[in-house]
Amino acid sequence: MLRGFTVPKSPFGQAALAAPPPWHYSGDVVGVEFWTDPDVAAATLPRGLSPDPTSNGHAVMMFLDWQFTGQDDEFLDPARYQYREAFVLLDAVYRGTSVMWCPYIYVDNDAALARGWTQGFPKKMGSIFQTRSFAAAGAAAAPVVPGGRFGASLSAHGERLAEARITLRKPLDNGLSLLSRPTVLLRYFPRLATGFQDKPAVDELVMSITDDLTVVNAWVGEGEIYLPEAKGEELHALAPTRIESGFRCSLAYSVTDLRILEDHAHK
Repeated sequence: MLRGFTVPKSPFGQAALAAPPPWHYSGDVVGVEFWTDPDVAAATLPRGLSPDPTSNGHAVMMFLDWQFTGQDDEFLDPARYQYREAFVLLDAVYRGTSVMWCPYIYVDNDAALARGWTQGFPKKMGSIFQTRSFAAAGAAAAPVVPGGRFGASLSAHGERLAEARITLRKPLDNGLSLLSRPTVLLRYFPRLATGFQDKPAVDELVMSITDDLTVVNAWVGEGEIYLPEAKGEELHALAPTRIESGFRCSLAYSVTDLRILEDHAHK
């Protein structure tokens, strides 16, 4: 019997891109909160979500430097289990509940890609970088202090997709306020067989569940973000009309489950 939580299935299950949960994440975040065209934001929403009438067009883009582990001390294998990520979250509503919707996300690690598709994150491969902070003082240390400056970027297929700059001003008393809405995702897996290509095998609207979410050392200040047009991408359509703030924090959480909101494939 072949084993493994994801493909490739194999005799011992060690070749699988992703092991079964629990999945544990820790990382640093550089982010920009901004407003985009409300009609463009609304056009990205899947069936089941509607624009938030109080904040339609409100968006956050985050760049993350992650470390992952499962049940076998995977963090001791950094070549496989460190990775970087960038994504956009948009305000939306699900049956009266304020949520965030993730239309676009990029990652630089195949295992993270597989975990993301399993969760419903529409991950694509990209190249993501952000300024790191170091404890040893020096010109390149980028300390987390008033006036501290951080940059981040996203590229894919040789094209720059996003650039961000932030300047920190003050710490946040409640870092969890940066992630106050649950994230809703679309698990979508099409069929290839003729006659079934418009009938996906999986079409689920789901809510991400994060266990033990912790946000520490959160700071806010000014932010800038630039989303240039690139062939084969639509991220640029969410270009900002107004910048709200820039922020930086460290966070950790675990994933063991998700909540299925609607199953459109089996209605």
